[in-house]
Amino acid sequence: MSAVPKPRADFDLQAYLDWEATQPERHEYIAGEVFAMTGARGTHNLIAGNVYMALRQHLRGSPCRTHIEGMKLQVQAADAVFYPDVFVTCDPQDLGEQAELTKTAPKLVVEVLSDSTAAYDRGLKFELYQRLPSLQEYLLIEPQRAHADLFRKNAEGLWVLHPSGPGGVVRLDSVGLTLTMEAIYEDTSAGQASTGPDDAAATPAG
Repeated sequence: MSAVPKPRADFDLQAYLDWEATQPERHEYIAGEVFAMTGARGTHNLIAGNVYMALRQHLRGSPCRTHIEGMKLQVQAADAVFYPDVFVTCDPQDLGEQAELTKTAPKLVVEVLSDSTAAYDRGLKFELYQRLPSLQEYLLIEPQRAHADLFRKNAEGLWVLHPSGPGGVVRLDSVGLTLTMEAIYEDTSAGQASTGPDDAAATPAG
C-alpha cells in the first residue's frame, strides 16, 4: 500500500462509493472514515507489477482473476473498502457484472510496504483483512531490501508467518505459485542484492 491515511469526512458505505466514483484520486474507507491515498514511488510500482504479471501468467486459463491497485476490495464484516496493491480472487461471486467495481472474496492479498504505511499494513489493515473468510494468504513486501513476509492461515485458523530474504522464495500455496526473490525485485535496486542464503522460516504470528 502506498497510502498515507488522511481522514476526510464521515460517510456510510453507499455514500462513500457514490462519492468515490466522482473523485480523481483514490480513497479507502473504514467504518465511516475516508482516507486519501498518496501516489506510489517507482520501486513500489515495479514490485507490484512484477508480482501481478507473475500471478496473471500463472493463473491464465483458470477461473481465478488477478487485480492490481485500482480495484476495490470490500471487507464486509469490517465495513471497510481497500485498494490492495495486488490480489487474487477465484470466487464466482467476484466474476459477474455485479462485481465489476468491487470484489469481496480474495484468497491472496499482496501489499508493498512503505515507511509511512508499514505499521498500518501490518497492524489494523491486516486485522481487518483477517475478517475475510476467503483469505488464505497475506503477503507484505519491503521495497528497499529483499525481504517479504507471507502470512498463511493454517488448518486451525491461525496465521503463521513465513519470511523470505535474499536468495529465498515465496511459496504462495493459495494459488500454487512459487516466486523467487529475484522475480519479485526484478529491475529494482533491491533486486541487485536479492541473492544469498535463504532465510525463510515458519514462525507463528502474534
